[in-house]
Amino acid sequence: MINDQEMLQLMENIIDNPYMGVVYINTQSEILLVNDTFAHILGVERDSLIGRHIHEVIPKSRLPQTAKTGETNLCEMCRVNNQEMISMRIPIYNNGKIIGAMSKTLFLDMSTAKLMAEMVSLNDDDHCHTIHKYQGKYTLGDIIGNNRRIVRTKTWCAQLANNTSNVLIIGESGTGKELYAHAIHNAGIRRNFPFIRINCACIPENLMESELFGYEEGAFTGALKGGKKGKFELADRGTLFLDEIGEMPLSMQTKLLTFLQEREFERIGGSDPIHSDARVIAATNTDLEKAVADGRFREDLYYRLNVVTIMLPPLRDRTDDIEPLVNHLIPKLNEKINTSIEGIDDDALQLLINYDWPGNIRELENLLERAINLAHLDQTSCLLPPHFPTLLRRNLPPDKQPNTLNAAVESLEYQMIMSTLRSNNYNKTVTAKQLDIHPSVLYRKLKKYNIS
Repeated sequence: MINDQEMLQLMENIIDNPYMGVVYINTQSEILLVNDTFAHILGVERDSLIGRHIHEVIPKSRLPQTAKTGETNLCEMCRVNNQEMISMRIPIYNNGKIIGAMSKTLFLDMSTAKLMAEMVSLNDDDHCHTIHKYQGKYTLGDIIGNNRRIVRTKTWCAQLANNTSNVLIIGESGTGKELYAHAIHNAGIRRNFPFIRINCACIPENLMESELFGYEEGAFTGALKGGKKGKFELADRGTLFLDEIGEMPLSMQTKLLTFLQEREFERIGGSDPIHSDARVIAATNTDLEKAVADGRFREDLYYRLNVVTIMLPPLRDRTDDIEPLVNHLIPKLNEKINTSIEGIDDDALQLLINYDWPGNIRELENLLERAINLAHLDQTSCLLPPHFPTLLRRNLPPDKQPNTLNAAVESLEYQMIMSTLRSNNYNKTVTAKQLDIHPSVLYRKLKKYNIS
């Protein structure tokens, strides 16, 4: 039989949810539990709410009525701190007796409720095909890391997933900007609508307008019969991810700004305005403020995009996440290249931790894939330092760096011998055979390199 304290502990685990605000009161209408999201709505610290009467916090709350009579309402409009939202109230029972009541928000803002209503009423085969074709691939669960900045950023992404603000993701190449864009889309109600990505650096300037806004039939030579929908039109009620926004031509920046202000556009060759409720998430690895100062990026567009900014830390600033990232990537790469590497040696892991990672997580994944291929050739189940030859050379003292062809050959020879020895559990006979050399030659080389 569960007691009141155990019930409180169970509920505390349940309500720790960034997607909804939750508050729980006892039969005396005192707040016993509340989550961070609800406290954030009120603009106060979570601990300051515990023990207070619910009417001190929400004067017109009907939660005391629920705790007293069992009155239940699964969907009602309410106003908390001058913010309209939709919530539910339910009584909490223990052994058939009411011991309190809980309220939780179903939608943190009315725009989300509107999107849900549109989704339920949606019965458009063409639109359903678009949704199926353009879907977000990744979720917040795909963002790996326990670093404090990463955990805070994931929480922030979950909280802003259901609002309509433009988002600007800034980070070096390889830090996972697209991953975060997918995750924000999939964390909210927009996941039921298209996620469409366009790389502003890959599309020629003369094609950019038709890609974004579409065109009418006969708009130009070669235009498709019936015209073509642009990305803004396809992303209606979903998300349009503008990658490498800093590379967008100035002429298109003006048209993008107009859309962000009016939420309307015209196809090329058209005269009828088309409305789109596409949420814009932009990403860049360039300094947009400097681009504005240099005249390469519109200042007004920068401020329009820069409503919510997510700064992604480079991998060199979160080296505590390298081990969980490696443990996540090894099985993924095993599946990709049909190998069976089980883990990484401590010395090899230290090599990764000591590296400065200019290419960030993308470079880590590439180096791991190369190392797994080398380990597979060595027939070993563990990644060892010789499987990261470029990192080994970087970690040699300056006076040990190979600066001649002979020295480079010796360095490679040493790495191959060590890799083969380890893979054969230091059996020298088997190692010599695998290296296709006579055992006496191997012994001479072991002595040469001072390998015991």
